[in-house]
Amino acid sequence: MNVIFIVRIMLLSVVAIGLAGVLFKRNLIMKVIAMDIMNTGVISLFVLSAWQSSRAPVIRDPSSVISTADPVPQAVILTAIVIGFSILSLIVVYVMDLSRYFHTLDTERIQEKWKR
Repeated sequence: MNVIFIVRIMLLSVVAIGLAGVLFKRNLIMKVIAMDIMNTGVISLFVLSAWQSSRAPVIRDPSSVISTADPVPQAVILTAIVIGFSILSLIVVYVMDLSRYFHTLDTERIQEKWKR
């Protein structure tokens, strides 16, 4: 088996574990952690798909004949990491606000109290 194929399967399983955590956990903090795990898996899959074994990273000398990697996917991934971190921080603040208001982190209890 190819090593890239094995790594891709492992990263897909990380994404699946994160998705299962988001769907099946009742604690809001666990849901946030599962979302972060899923985000990390997706970003790692993008990095793996952009990787090419015959390409060198970006080099300084523009007159070099070495084929270099495209910097655009790197910039997109870096932007995705920053956006993911900012969304994660906003979700943590919102979870803290919910826990202060409802005095619980259980999603079912929050839904029951919300209906009242």
